[in-house]
Amino acid sequence: MTIALPRSTERLQVLVADDNGEIHRLLRYSFVGLGYAISQAFDGMGALEIARREKPDVVLMDIMMPGAIDGLEACRRIKAEASTRGCYVILLTALGQRTDIDQGIEAGADFYITKPFSPLDLIGVIERRFQSRLAI
Repeated sequence: MTIALPRSTERLQVLVADDNGEIHRLLRYSFVGLGYAISQAFDGMGALEIARREKPDVVLMDIMMPGAIDGLEACRRIKAEASTRGCYVILLTALGQRTDIDQGIEAGADFYITKPFSPLDLIGVIERRFQSRLAI
């Protein structure tokens, strides 16, 4: 797989929302050479607050997180608000039953990936969605 580096003025903003520090480290390591700007949240409310403030291009959201709202509710709120509904939300979760996937899509997720996952496959999903911005 060829990975195109984004133009420096067109860096993708990616918000990683997961309560697992290992996932944060894996994704930061995977994205380091791609020039993506990474923000981190460790619960649903934090993800919502950062999405409102930074308006990331991509939100990678776990469903099962601690706190007042989980990833599904954070996704619903991101997609319901005019200022954040353009965020491309990818649910990245261990929940892989058909009903889980249906709930994620109903919450407004643009894509659903189950853990364990391949970082290269995730990068491929992001690149396909933003290929015009990532073209050199």
